Amino acid sequence: MIKYNLVCKNCKKSFDSWFASSEEYEKLKKSKYIDCLNCNSLNVEKNLMSPNVVNSRKEKLKIKERTKYLTIKNKIKEYQQFIKNNFEYVGENFAYKARSLHYEKKNKKKNIYGVATSKEIKELKEEGINTEMIPWINENDN
Repeated sequence: MIKYNLVCKNCKKSFDSWFASSEEYEKLKKSKYIDCLNCNSLNVEKNLMSPNVVNSRKEKLKIKERTKYLTIKNKIKEYQQFIKNNFEYVGENFAYKARSLHYEKKNKKKNIYGVATSKEIKELKEEGINTEMIPWINENDN
């Protein structure tokens, strides 16, 4: 299939049309089957068009970016699995639990993970409580 931009020489209306091939366009033009959508004139010609060129360099960059993205995503998933296997999930109570563990010296060895706001993380760090944030990818996210 080939798409041509056509222009009516009478009313100057421009429109696109698809053809099986350039030969098919010529055949239909010669048989007077191509007319203007606006004024029905048969005085229709191909308009100047730019070709649709695939830039292989851009395609390679897209593939490279996609590969890099997938590599990073897989690494994050590895970290998540390690955390799930070695830390206790405390949910929305992360800031409270982190403070409890920090100030109660007897529970010092426990590792936790959960959900906290940026403000809570900042406050924990100001108190000297070691915390880190990592991006979290849900299992159903693409």
